[in-house]
Amino acid sequence: MAGNVIDELVNTLYETIDDAPAVPLSNKCIIEREKALDMLEEIRANLPSELKMATEIVEKRNDFISAGKKEYDSKVKQAEEMAKQKVNDHDIVVEARKKAAEIIATAEARSKELMNAAVTYCDDAMKRTEVAMDQALDQMKSNHSRMMVTLKNYQK
Repeated sequence: MAGNVIDELVNTLYETIDDAPAVPLSNKCIIEREKALDMLEEIRANLPSELKMATEIVEKRNDFISAGKKEYDSKVKQAEEMAKQKVNDHDIVVEARKKAAEIIATAEARSKELMNAAVTYCDDAMKRTEVAMDQALDQMKSNHSRMMVTLKNYQK
């Protein structure tokens, strides 16, 4: 979302420079300083929102992983408590051990699923953010190159 604002601002700045009247007998142009500075300040203000989104994604991933670990620890604790309660009877102990192993296996499998889902989600979100930032950078470089060509043409 902020990427669109940044693109618009860069395009507006480019158009402002491109449409600026040339100074006679020079390759320079006249632009409104305050207008250009305001646009650059808006660009600067919008860039951190992209970084903030990436940070929020990482925080959500960490929360997701933490929740999976808590669930795993809770299941392990439940299994241990069940095993302690049934220690007195051998048949019950055997059954408790089987049940504890099943609970632990289920908790570990669930934890791995949660971890994989979190990693996949975060990786995808980071890639999309990286692509958006690369596109914005490429657009700015392209606009810069066009501006430099335009300036060189004015100097001729």
